[in-house]
Amino acid sequence: MFLSNILIENFRCFGEGNNRFELPLGNGFTALVGENEAGKTAVIDALRFALGTTDQEWYRLEDSDFRPGAKPGELKEIRIVCQFQGLSGNDKRTFVEYLTYGEKSGDEPVLYINWTAKDTGETRKGQPYRRAKVNAGKNGDEPSLAQEARDLLRATYLRPLRDAEESLSAGRGSRLAQVLRNSTPIRKGTDSYDLSIPLKDQELSVLGIGNLINTLLKEQKGIERARGEIDKSLASLSLLQDRLKSDINVSGAMASPDTRLRELLEKLDLRLDGAGKVGLGSDNLLFMACELLLLAEENEGNKMLLIEEPEAHLHPQRQLRVMRFLQAQAKEKGIQIIVTTHSPNLASAIELDNIVMIHNRRGYSLALGQTELGPCDYRFLKRFLDVTKANLFFARGVMIVEGDAENILLPTLATLLDRDFTESGVSIVNVGGVGLRRYARIFQRRNVGNEEPDRQLGIRVACITDMDVMPDCAGEITGKALPTKSILGKAKLDERREKLREKASGQYVETFVSDEWTLEYDLAYSGLAEDVYVAAHLAKKEEAFDDAPLRTMVEASLEAQSDFKGLEEESKKIVLEGKANGCTYEEVLASKVYAMFTKGTTASKSIGAQYLAERLQRKSRDGKLTSDDLRLRLPKYLTRAIDYVTTAGKSAEVAPNEESNAQD
Repeated sequence: MFLSNILIENFRCFGEGNNRFELPLGNGFTALVGENEAGKTAVIDALRFALGTTDQEWYRLEDSDFRPGAKPGELKEIRIVCQFQGLSGNDKRTFVEYLTYGEKSGDEPVLYINWTAKDTGETRKGQPYRRAKVNAGKNGDEPSLAQEARDLLRATYLRPLRDAEESLSAGRGSRLAQVLRNSTPIRKGTDSYDLSIPLKDQELSVLGIGNLINTLLKEQKGIERARGEIDKSLASLSLLQDRLKSDINVSGAMASPDTRLRELLEKLDLRLDGAGKVGLGSDNLLFMACELLLLAEENEGNKMLLIEEPEAHLHPQRQLRVMRFLQAQAKEKGIQIIVTTHSPNLASAIELDNIVMIHNRRGYSLALGQTELGPCDYRFLKRFLDVTKANLFFARGVMIVEGDAENILLPTLATLLDRDFTESGVSIVNVGGVGLRRYARIFQRRNVGNEEPDRQLGIRVACITDMDVMPDCAGEITGKALPTKSILGKAKLDERREKLREKASGQYVETFVSDEWTLEYDLAYSGLAEDVYVAAHLAKKEEAFDDAPLRTMVEASLEAQSDFKGLEEESKKIVLEGKANGCTYEEVLASKVYAMFTKGTTASKSIGAQYLAERLQRKSRDGKLTSDDLRLRLPKYLTRAIDYVTTAGKSAEVAPNEESNAQD
């Protein structure tokens, strides 16, 4: 059996009606990812309240667990409904009186666990009294579950920042003792022994070994001698008619078998083999292995493991190993594992099908059929969705770019425009020129229209892509061979732009196509020609900066500024002499600047972006470039994209009062 759906109402951040939380789940492994306060821990805690946990820890409901009612001080009733499917024959027999059957004769029965909690307004021992009850049936109108049935539904829970060493230490109530006590091999063998037969030929159970130890302890020569001395003293102290004799017994030897087994197992410590004290991360791996031992052997009831932040105390390589191991265990041992994580490193190792994004207190499964991703997209993303890209699962907005230059430059531009990505919770994802649309489809829900905002994921995604159509003068200047504006004509240009935009746009995903050609050209064309030229010049000269970086960089910048003035004169001359193939002065100048990256000894675009970012930051600090000035000098598609991902709100429309890409 496995948990196939969970519904939560009026619990913490989850409301009721359209604001309730409902999440379908598949058998196997599920990772809940998302930013802080999204509701991940609330989902785990709801399962802990409704099902209980194998450590049998008792949880007290607090006022903060309830949603406030309409009247001051009124608390709404919490309702948590867990639906279990895939019941085995053993499960059906165990829960027979609680099952719900479908309307058709061939329908498989379903087990609903309906947990409700209500504030009674009463107090007991000075504490508010909240009444919780557990009933079967989808609406909770079936019989109340007996304690034996509830015990079989308990989930194993590993809390965040857990003290694994303490849990695996000897002592009363140790977790190791609880796990071993329920492990089948522990109970194998006989509880009795025969000292006339060599011990190696006897298969004793843990209780059998305990009984043998008790006997050997009692009959140890020193203990027997001590008892004899005590009896001699007693003989001197006793009356003739009332002789006193001693009897030494091992404490607990007369207790019930279950109690004796528990006490024996509570004497055990579980430690990693080796000298010295190991770290918290290694202890946590040992703890997981211990818990999985018990779950793998269960043959009835709920085989569920809940882990909050499995990355706790683990370095990145171990995190990846843990994720692969847990996913394999879920498949091979039939264990349902639900984890929460804030780690992009972990997220990158989780199969996309197994991820559920928690956003705005709703759950969005990324399984096949739930998103606009197709089977080929999943195979592609399995190869390329690494840790540098997996941060998109935890963002409030996502900027998807196709190159290192955009990746380096856009965060700086956003900050200078007072639209800081970090403050806005925006992640930038560099897909390296491949798969931009595949990444965008992660955020688009299947069979959900633009007119259904409540069913959409609600995370704003801006995709930046190049137009890749150059002005007629650019071919000879840059050495590039691409379609030109005059060859395509305005109608085809508009059509091309719209096709590029439509490929990835939809719901909260918007594609922003470059206004003219490509990033560096557009920056130069829109008003940053000198800055881009100087940055490209510095990128070419970078190796010379190692010995005296500040002096040589200043000299190189002054040299570039002087050269740029000559470039301006050349561009004017080309236009005046009619050699520009119909291009404007701005197009010629921007092409010459862009040629620094395409012709001869080329400058690196990524290093050029680094120097451009530093140059713009310096000018801003010196008061030579204000936010408004920069906005006027930047390409419109960049400012619109930055505004889009850093603007809060639910509307998926492009920034108002500006023309769309298709009309630029």
